[in-house]
Amino acid sequence: MSYNTFGRMFRVTTWGESHGIALGCVVDGCPPGIEFTEKDIQFYLDKRKPGQSRYTTQRRELDQVRILSGVVPDGDEGGFITTGAPVSMLIENTDQRSKDYHNIAQQYRPGHADYVYDIKYGIRDHRGGGRSSARETAARVAAGALARKIVPSIVIRGAITAIGPYEIKRCRWDWDEVNRNPFFSPDTEAVQVFANYLDNIRKAGSSTGAVVEIVADNVPSGLGAPVYGKLDQDIASYLMSINAVKGVEIGEGFTAARLRGEENVDEMCLDRDQNPNFCSNHAGGILGGISTGQPIVARFAVKPTSSILIPRCSIDTEHREVDVVTYGRHDPCVGIRAVPVGEAMLACAIADHFLYHRGQTGRI
Repeated sequence: MSYNTFGRMFRVTTWGESHGIALGCVVDGCPPGIEFTEKDIQFYLDKRKPGQSRYTTQRRELDQVRILSGVVPDGDEGGFITTGAPVSMLIENTDQRSKDYHNIAQQYRPGHADYVYDIKYGIRDHRGGGRSSARETAARVAAGALARKIVPSIVIRGAITAIGPYEIKRCRWDWDEVNRNPFFSPDTEAVQVFANYLDNIRKAGSSTGAVVEIVADNVPSGLGAPVYGKLDQDIASYLMSINAVKGVEIGEGFTAARLRGEENVDEMCLDRDQNPNFCSNHAGGILGGISTGQPIVARFAVKPTSSILIPRCSIDTEHREVDVVTYGRHDPCVGIRAVPVGEAMLACAIADHFLYHRGQTGRI
């Protein structure tokens, strides 16, 4: 199985399966001299880890990261400095329950990758989906935490803007609220709405989708290249690679198709110091595939989790029709824990382009 690596300068390879002994990542191309601690990595892993509320899977994983290579100790406080060698990070699986999947070992779960993995490779890991499981994204979050250290002063934040049919009110957007509720919602009043809806979804044995928005502030202008090296091209690719993501948009995205030219264009002017300034940000911080210096804004849609308790029609490996019920511990809305994953992937994309730009132009 190939294609376990992404990035050109900041190259990330993830490895491991949902029910294996461990999973992790190898980051190649991380510059020497980057200072960080395990706590810097663990902070973002803790945002993603399961079992933190009744609205996520009850699988109890500590997701404790271990730094294996590519660093030397920095002082007595448990810090590290990168050496320029590949940085390898490991996260052990400690609460996998493979027996929960015994009844579907010979069945293809509808909506999952079971059938296509079998068609392509002639073998699949039925235990939680193996490599296709969202468990793999823990490794991406670890890599993303390191990527944030590459670009000076960058701030990357994510939030849920919709769960199922319910959306937040943008006039009530409050970044401080995001980490005060289990939904990463920036709208205080939407929290109870989301809670009531997901409680009903859980009781029905079903699932629902979500929309996640990621914003990167303090991104240098000039990142990205025309035609086939566009920054938004790679951001879309990185976000689309996240499990269950079915759509990505940058800036106004699909809404731009319903706007007039004078409504969508970001006019330019001079600020008080006579520096170039944009009067709006419909483009989402990227023009012609190159960052403008404005906030980069990306959104992605996450489909409902396919593992549900409601019987669905499918076939088994002998091509017999069967009804499939997926037991075990699953997220009623996988979009919630996709927020820190989206942040990590945006961080990796920007770090990759930052290093590529520096190598090509000698600036920054």
